[in-house]
Order: sequence, then C-alpha cells, then structure tokens
Amino acid sequence: MNIKPLADRVLIKPAPAEEKTVSGIIIPDSAKEKPLRGTVMAVGNGTKDEEMVVKENDTVLYGKYAGTEIELEGEKYLIMRQSDILAII
Repeated sequence: MNIKPLADRVLIKPAPAEEKTVSGIIIPDSAKEKPLRGTVMAVGNGTKDEEMVVKENDTVLYGKYAGTEIELEGEKYLIMRQSDILAII
C-alpha cells in the first residue's frame, strides 16, 4: 500500500454493496446503498491528544456520509478521521 494516512486518519476499503435482496431481486447500481462497513487498510500515527485505537485489518462501521472517497490502482477507498468510525466489529 502506497498511502500512509497522517495524524488520526485511517484508510478504509468499503465492503461491497449488496447485489441481491432476500427475495433474489437484483439491485441496479443506481439503487444500491453505500456500504457502512469496511476493512481498515492503513492507519496514521495518531496525535498527542488522540491515540489510534483501530489497527490494520479491523472491520469497522462508519457513518453514511463519513470520509472522502479516493481511487487508487482501480480500487475505491475511503479516508476518514478515526472519530468518524462508529464501532469495530
């Protein structure tokens, strides 16, 4: 991974959106909801006021509008502050 987040930021790979409903109906891309969980790919060093609680390979839940989307080597990632993470699964 070529990205090293700074301070209290983390790089997250979102989980894939659901492709089908329980009844088997295929959901088109335009109607898929943004996933609210993902895997931590990289973490910053933290700040003097906030130490990093999450670590690489943690599965986390985050807010619907949290983070900034970036694309690296054809993959989509989110970069956000640790405080935007709601829970570690």
